[in-house]
Amino acid sequence: MRTRFAVGTLMLLSGCTTLPDPDPTQAWVDLAAHDNASLHAVQVDERDWADNRYFQVPPGSHELTVRYQFAVAPGNIGPVAEPLWRDCQLNLTFKGFDAGQRYQMQAGSIGFRPWVKLYDQQRKLIGQAEPAGCQRS
Repeated sequence: MRTRFAVGTLMLLSGCTTLPDPDPTQAWVDLAAHDNASLHAVQVDERDWADNRYFQVPPGSHELTVRYQFAVAPGNIGPVAEPLWRDCQLNLTFKGFDAGQRYQMQAGSIGFRPWVKLYDQQRKLIGQAEPAGCQRS
């Protein structure tokens, strides 16, 4: 009985982490951050987005807002021993989202400056986000 309960619990928990199947009538945007950082979906066209793991949008023009949290290494900020965490929002506007296509947003930083880039399925750079504000976290 315990084994069945444990297996059932694990299956339920693993089901919570899976992404939904992409809708072929919409564009799908995967999110990827560098090590020791996180990238989350926040808004589509200034409306809150329910799932922070991806975006799914109809074809056309959209503004995507993401939250990027990252650490600035101590070597970049002087004689401080601990990394300094940054919490930033960035906006990316792209006019050519196509139905059935899969895109990827990648995030990183150079010192205190975050960057987010949008790539198409062929790994071609097609967009870059603009910072909307950062704060220490």
